[in-house]
Amino acid sequence: MSAEFFVHPSSFVDEGVSIGAGTKIWHFSHILPRTVIGAECNIGQNVVIGPDVTIGRGCKIQNNVSLYQGVTLEDEVFCGPSMVFTNVVNPRAAIRRMSEARPTLVKGGASLGANCTIVCGVTIGRCAFVGAGAVVTRDVPDHALVYGNPARQKGWVCACGEKLGPGPRCPVCATGYETVETGLRKTEGSTD
Repeated sequence: MSAEFFVHPSSFVDEGVSIGAGTKIWHFSHILPRTVIGAECNIGQNVVIGPDVTIGRGCKIQNNVSLYQGVTLEDEVFCGPSMVFTNVVNPRAAIRRMSEARPTLVKGGASLGANCTIVCGVTIGRCAFVGAGAVVTRDVPDHALVYGNPARQKGWVCACGEKLGPGPRCPVCATGYETVETGLRKTEGSTD
């Protein structure tokens, strides 16, 4: 075990895994080969990651989450407790289809609520917010708030996590946004 990161003794980290400085991997987790985990991540209890998964810096992965082959989390993504990623659209026990795994991308700053399901092949936009229990079957724009089954857009959220008011402007931090092709972005003079 490296002094640069922490792995609880009950967890397994396979050969060929890269773990960034300051990352913590808690009880009963398993990190499979060729997985890359960035610095300062917090990986909860009973988490399975990999193989071939990439996790950016500062991600928080809560208890009972599995990140399967083809999942990429950019920096500062939050995965709520027991949320689910799928990796094959039409699985069958008797038919091996891992060669058909579809990639899933979660862009920086996004939050995925407890017990939500992300169907493989979608992209979750930057700073988007997926509500608890939602079933995401299509791409989610940057800063979109989605929930329900199937998930539908119900508004916009600020990078600070608050629902945007009219304008759209954050009622808490007063950051303003403008519409772009990928969803929303901060207005000129602010950084996202």
